[in-house]
Amino acid sequence: MAESAVNYSSNVGECSNSKLIMAESAVKAVEPQIRERSGHAAAADRQHLYIWGGYASVADQEQFLPRDEIWIYDLERGSWCVRQVCGSAPPPLSGSSSCLLDGELFIFGGCSDDGQTNELYSISLGDGRFTCRRVTHRSGSPPSPRDKLCCWLHEGRIVFFGGYGPKLLREVGDLQSFTVDEASWADGVFWGWNNETHQFDPERRSWTEVQTTGGAPAPRAAHASATIGCKGFICGGRVKDTRTSDLHCLDFSSWTWSEIVCSGASPTGRSWHTLTAVSHTALFLFGGLSVDCRPMSDVWIFNLETNHWMKMKHKHTHRPRLWHTASAGADADVVVFGGSGDNILLMDTVVSGLHLSPHQCVPDSPPAAETAPPPAEQNTAHTCTHTCTAVTHLHIHTHTCTEVTHLQTHTPALK
Repeated sequence: MAESAVNYSSNVGECSNSKLIMAESAVKAVEPQIRERSGHAAAADRQHLYIWGGYASVADQEQFLPRDEIWIYDLERGSWCVRQVCGSAPPPLSGSSSCLLDGELFIFGGCSDDGQTNELYSISLGDGRFTCRRVTHRSGSPPSPRDKLCCWLHEGRIVFFGGYGPKLLREVGDLQSFTVDEASWADGVFWGWNNETHQFDPERRSWTEVQTTGGAPAPRAAHASATIGCKGFICGGRVKDTRTSDLHCLDFSSWTWSEIVCSGASPTGRSWHTLTAVSHTALFLFGGLSVDCRPMSDVWIFNLETNHWMKMKHKHTHRPRLWHTASAGADADVVVFGGSGDNILLMDTVVSGLHLSPHQCVPDSPPAAETAPPPAEQNTAHTCTHTCTAVTHLHIHTHTCTEVTHLQTHTPALK
């Protein structure tokens, strides 16, 4: 394995002397090659990243990827394998919400050729057969069909928030919790954005619509989420005709919402980005689609103790990404996979990594609001279609390929 490092230095805040580490290793010829994709389901434990579903662009046509296979990336060895899913697999989907709980990959919602769904599935990861089942409920009612929602885990239960999908006219009761998309309605069915909070208890197989207090976020979809302790966070997303960068917190102990007022510069509004907890007080934001429909490549760290965003430098700002996934791996790693580099129909496969140790953060200096796109992001029309099989660490790119990169985030200075 060859390793190269690029060092920068800064004296902003608690972080200085940034280092990007790139490591390359050969891939065995027999290793299967995962297809490029966006809108897939992903989750990681300390050893593996699991990928299911999503869709790709084939001959300028959108194509859902097989529903009866799950791809597994070994985070230590840097290798892929694929396993057949047996049992009652979901229909091919994109925009689902997913999480790992007790050795099972739960997949809820999403959009298929038939539109949005509200079905819940689980794939057993420990039985050696990767058995999938449709999870039926014994009590309560599931949310209405939706996609581009988020979920958190809390005390063995799955909490879902937001999304976009249809409701019957009689179901649209409170316009504060459901914003109608005026461009999408037919025969008494209205599509739109919601800010509902629903909870599923896998042990009791029960659904509950949680009645929250405080100032709930506006209805939205394609937002980003993260969990720290007994609190769930959301950032940004599509709200009617715009995209935001607001940050909200839901306290699971009291089911109370609060908006976090940020000091100083903050990320521009966006959707289809990711937010990942990298310490007890730090959130890691990456990429997305901006208010003016630019794919983004910026990295920000939010410090929950100071309520301050800090933009981080990296050398791949000309390589944007949206509708990717970012999962927390071992040792505070952020494992970023797939997404679109140029627009929602041009996709590639990437697992990415950025190493941010306490003395190796790269604050962007001076901090300032993004009033204009950097030159490299003003032209995002470039795409490349060659296929490669190298496994690369710390390399974000927009080629259509089966390249894997890895992001390590160690931020003890931010707790």
